[in-house]
Amino acid sequence: MTDELTPWASLKEFTDARIALGRAGTSLPTRELLRFNAAHAAARDAVHAPADFGSLAGALTAAGEVVLHVHSCAADRAEYLRRPDLGRALSPECLAELEGQSPCDVVIVVADGLSAGALAHVGPLLALLLPELRAASLSIGPVVLARQARVALGDPVAQALNARLVLVLIGERPGLSSPDSLGAYLTFDPQPQTRDSARNCVSNIRPAGLDVRVAAWRLAHLIRQALRRELSGVALKDEGGGPPPDFAPLPRG
Repeated sequence: MTDELTPWASLKEFTDARIALGRAGTSLPTRELLRFNAAHAAARDAVHAPADFGSLAGALTAAGEVVLHVHSCAADRAEYLRRPDLGRALSPECLAELEGQSPCDVVIVVADGLSAGALAHVGPLLALLLPELRAASLSIGPVVLARQARVALGDPVAQALNARLVLVLIGERPGLSSPDSLGAYLTFDPQPQTRDSARNCVSNIRPAGLDVRVAAWRLAHLIRQALRRELSGVALKDEGGGPPPDFAPLPRG
């Protein structure tokens, strides 16, 4: 069955989902099988590739941000993938290095997570988000770059830095059409054993997903509300509506 004869073909331009693939006898066409294999390889590469924290740290430092480096208790990538619990725990030596900082309203943790490529979206997102937070008279702590880290690693980092709220920007688990998706998790008053229900998530931040300007607008709104109302997670609803009428997102890539 050719694409022209497939009723679903006209819908392909609106989604990255694998629809209207056609067929060759009882099998997929060779081109679709090759595309699937390429997408699967890209997802595997995203999980195993090392994150380029050096370039990100340089860009943030050049923008005037204070940057700190930490790592989890996972010794390497292989152990990180086998032991999610170690990725949630901050190494003792890093914890000691963080203590003694001035209290702040917000600390931002950038974690490699399960997609190194997703970190390419961190710089553009922070360039939009940080001015919004500072314009709201919020004090911002150092940007903490966390290697071999899961979302919950932000909790001990925030506690050590005396932050009221932590925002974790992390590479999300890659899908077959989204190997570079960035997720943002915010938690008010993070504590040991904080449950996921206490976090708000803005996900799929990438050129072909949620535009970074929309993500920055939404995160700024949620952070202001979380600090004002002193809560986050299921108790904090995104009631900000949509962006202002004159808001123009970047073209989708």
